[in-house]
Amino acid sequence: MRHFRYSLFFTIACVCLAFFWGQTSTGNGIPAIALVLLLGVMEISLSFDNAVVNASILKDMDAKWRRLFLTVGIFVAVFGMRLLFPILVVAVATGQGLVDVASMALLAPEQYAAYLSGAHAGIAAFGGIFLFLVFASFLFDDEKDLHWLGALEAKLTCLGKFGSAGTICALAILLLIQAFFPIDAATRVTVLVGGVGGIFLYALVDSLGNFFEDDEEGEAVGRVAKRAGVMGFLYLEVLDASFSFDGVIGAFAITRDVVIIMLGLAIGAMFVRSLTVYLVEKGTLDEYVFLEHGAHYAIGALALIMLGSIVWHVSEVVTGLIGVGFIVAAMASSLIHRKNHRDSNAEAG
Repeated sequence: MRHFRYSLFFTIACVCLAFFWGQTSTGNGIPAIALVLLLGVMEISLSFDNAVVNASILKDMDAKWRRLFLTVGIFVAVFGMRLLFPILVVAVATGQGLVDVASMALLAPEQYAAYLSGAHAGIAAFGGIFLFLVFASFLFDDEKDLHWLGALEAKLTCLGKFGSAGTICALAILLLIQAFFPIDAATRVTVLVGGVGGIFLYALVDSLGNFFEDDEEGEAVGRVAKRAGVMGFLYLEVLDASFSFDGVIGAFAITRDVVIIMLGLAIGAMFVRSLTVYLVEKGTLDEYVFLEHGAHYAIGALALIMLGSIVWHVSEVVTGLIGVGFIVAAMASSLIHRKNHRDSNAEAG
């Protein structure tokens, strides 16, 4: 419980703020509390796989960076990605100032939501391609010894010998979208720019990590060093941002109140961070060996869903269930693997 105490205190504070805001804006704070809690649960369910992947990176970071992830990181996640970033997107799309857009969000939420939904194609392309590259980097990792899907996954790792396999696949997806998605010319350009932006940011974050590599001791040391400091922290923040894009837009299907949306998603973001630290300190990834696999496959599915949402609407419930399904399947596979491994050792002994 100690891992979640700050999240619980944070939740209580957000619920109190929601009640006060509801009383001020509508004269009834109870519906505001219900909406905030609903949004918080939605964010947690959608981001559980995010917590697992975060844990795989955070476990190689020292205590200082873990504290920054829970303090500075949560500030960036809550106020940066779930409040300021949507306002910035609308400001760029409309040519208005940030103060004007913030006023619109509070006083004319319907109009604000319409502008934000209009920017969905570019956001989905950016976040979807970035998340796909995260998935591809795991799928094509030729140094991975344990394979959840057996021979099929083992063969896919051979593509890792081609250093740009993930980028090639991402570009191929963008070309397929351009060729087959029923979207107008302006949207095609927006999607192309957003997708290339996702590739650029992933390549930038990944390449900057090479500064931490030790040529004499090999890539393994470089990978740990990369995750142990500022680059690992930056990678986590960008990953969280990619997860938050659709959550912010999807929240408008539940309520148009920007303050309620921020409070609800903030609760979810805080719990995801606490869950990440819990998974690290409890050694859950070592105990459930396929959990990281399941989380990355869930990210791959989310990436494709985000890209598909450029044309088709996919309910957040479906997205959440797919992610949970991969996690549950990975945990079950891990238990079976551990039992078989224990039985094999017993027979050998």
